[in-house]
Amino acid sequence: MPLNQQILLENRPKGEAIASNFKLVETETSVLQDGQVLVRHHFLSLDPYMRMRMSDSKSYTAPQALGQVMIGGTAGEVVESRSPRFKAGDKVVGMGGWQQFSVVNAEPAGALRKVDTTHVPLSHYLGAVGMPGVTAYYGLVKIIEPKAGQTMVVSAATGAVGSAFAALSKARGCRTVGIAGGVEKCNYAVSELGFDACIDYKLHKDAASLSAALKAVCPQGIDGYFENVGGMVLDAVLPLMNDFGRIALCGMIAGYDGRPMPMSYPALILTSRLKVEGFIVSEHMEVWPDALKELGTLVANGKLRPRETIADGIAAAPEAFLGLLKGKNFGKQLVKLI
Repeated sequence: MPLNQQILLENRPKGEAIASNFKLVETETSVLQDGQVLVRHHFLSLDPYMRMRMSDSKSYTAPQALGQVMIGGTAGEVVESRSPRFKAGDKVVGMGGWQQFSVVNAEPAGALRKVDTTHVPLSHYLGAVGMPGVTAYYGLVKIIEPKAGQTMVVSAATGAVGSAFAALSKARGCRTVGIAGGVEKCNYAVSELGFDACIDYKLHKDAASLSAALKAVCPQGIDGYFENVGGMVLDAVLPLMNDFGRIALCGMIAGYDGRPMPMSYPALILTSRLKVEGFIVSEHMEVWPDALKELGTLVANGKLRPRETIADGIAAAPEAFLGLLKGKNFGKQLVKLI
């Protein structure tokens, strides 16, 4: 069995996450038992939710255990199988973690998912046609429930979730506006992702200024908002929400380092009779088949052209992750492991 490089959570962050929170080790891969498969990971997904798991504060799931391999989605190839459900050469997606290889129990069904790379590149199954894409789908379709002609807004617009949100929203006939950081990202949002407009939050020192810029491109107000950031961005959006607007709350990356994020205008939720719903996409597996089918079709037809930032090698994962938390990535952040 091959030697396996892994990244463990060595200690918990105090404030911002830092590189010394992680530790790179090399271990022997365990021998396969009946019902198990050995997967060689080609790509590792880095996602903001991992920062929450690094802390031991109250959350929707148990914290990442110290001294254990960091949790994370992976896409790769079956190298060896002792399960009738998989054979060597199958391309698969799972939660293999921050390591080069994983030994996976093929049962229960769902621990590994076979994927077809004929029309969709393997890496996209960790982004547009994976968890981030389904996240965008659930928030838009099941919570916001868009109608043609309405105005939709999403923060972190050029990331894996935001880019999928744009394609799904435009497919439903909605005016779609993004919020992103930097001129290059905003230009990409409009020219490549199909946003009707994109606001660069870095040009605005406070919520009032950002809100004014949003109002200029959302003259009919905002009917649906997909929240990935929180903080100043949420404060800028709330005054523009139309009565009975819907907010899908997926991420609050502005507060992932443990700082409190007070809301400036919580009364607007009441006066505008807003629906605000937080969700965790893994709790809604019933939507995954329909979501993945639509997202795969959008990618295959060229209507969703996701961008990726790729770090090279398992040792690069911690710095790439820290960069993701600061918005240094452009599109989906991945680590290439082969």
